[in-house]
Amino acid sequence: MGVAAHLSDRLATRDSWRRFPTFSFVVKPQKRKRKMAEAPNPAVTSFPSPTISLPLGLAVLRTYSGALICMEIVFGGLVWILVASSHVPVPLLQGWVMFVSVTMFVCSSAYLVLFLLGLSDRINTDWNFMDVMYHFTALVFYFAAFVLEAAVTSAYVKQANDTCVHRPSTNIITFLDSQQYRINIVATICAFIVTICYACSMFMGFRRWRK
Repeated sequence: MGVAAHLSDRLATRDSWRRFPTFSFVVKPQKRKRKMAEAPNPAVTSFPSPTISLPLGLAVLRTYSGALICMEIVFGGLVWILVASSHVPVPLLQGWVMFVSVTMFVCSSAYLVLFLLGLSDRINTDWNFMDVMYHFTALVFYFAAFVLEAAVTSAYVKQANDTCVHRPSTNIITFLDSQQYRINIVATICAFIVTICYACSMFMGFRRWRK
C-alpha cells in the first residue's frame, strides 16, 4: 500500500505540471550602438531640374534658336577672319571689332556645346533668362562693332596721284588699298548679319522666358 500510494502521488504531480502552459524565453539581440549607413536618398543625389525650353542633343540644331546660334558662330568667325586678313588698318576702331568677334565666337560656341552635350540639364538655373541676357549683351557689343566697322569702310579714300585729300563728312580718313576695301565691305556685311541674328535670338529667348 505504501509503495502504491507513493507511485500515485508521483504520477499526479507529473500530470499537474503538464496542465500548466509551457513558457519559452526569447533572448532579443542587443541594439547596435551604431546604426547601419542608410541608403542615400535619390532626391538628394540627383540633379535638380533646371528651367529650360530648348531641346538637348542634336535636336537643338533643328530649332530656330539652334540655327541662329550656328549662324552667329559662322558669320562671327568670318568677321574675325576678314578683319584679321585686312591687317587691321585702323586698330583704334577695329580693335573693338576684333575683340567682340573673337569673344562672341568663343562664347556662342561654348553655349551651343552645353546643349549638344546635355550639360545644361545638370546646371540648376533659369536657362531661358540666361539666354535672353546673353543675347542682349552680345547684341549690344556686336552692334557697336558693326557701327565701327561700317565707319572704317565708309571712310575709305581712294588714293590719287595728287596729294590733295578731301576730308569726308565723317571726319575719319582711312587709306586702304582696293583689296583691303573689299575685305572690309564683306566684314561689314557679315557683322550686320551677326547683329540681326543676335537680335532675333534675343527676341525668341524673351518669348520663351515670358511663357
